[in-house]
Amino acid sequence: MLSVTAGSHAWAGEVMTFDSAGAAPGTIIVHTEERRLYLVVSRGVAVRYAVGVGRAGRQWQGTSTISGKYLKPNWEPPSDVRRDSPQLPEIIPSGSPQNPMGAAAMTIAGGLYAIHGTNKPESIGKFVSYGCIRMFNEDILDVFSRVNVGTTVIVVP
Repeated sequence: MLSVTAGSHAWAGEVMTFDSAGAAPGTIIVHTEERRLYLVVSRGVAVRYAVGVGRAGRQWQGTSTISGKYLKPNWEPPSDVRRDSPQLPEIIPSGSPQNPMGAAAMTIAGGLYAIHGTNKPESIGKFVSYGCIRMFNEDILDVFSRVNVGTTVIVVP
């Protein structure tokens, strides 16, 4: 197991046996109910990370790809977030305590979702987002370094 303590929380990418159902190495598989992201590293082996996922009514499932990779991204709140929080500015710069994207983000093709870090590490392991997958900043940087644009992302219930 890879395990590190950073600040006030421990984060871990746990190398483990994993039935990837034939997914190729490099594939990202998110198990929503488990609140876990698996990065397939070889046949039958994956690295597992804790994640925050979409709250009830905001979850999605399907197969897509990573369409972009961004370090220290700005955040433009999507229309449904702005509708619920109209006081938010149109763009929240990187490093702002209001920016939920954290250290890095990988956008998912075909929608407004991303796999990203967080400014609220206490949200990891919970049903909290508008559909994005949240990770500890250290974990998103690890996954970010291991995958490329075009990587397959599979989200299951």
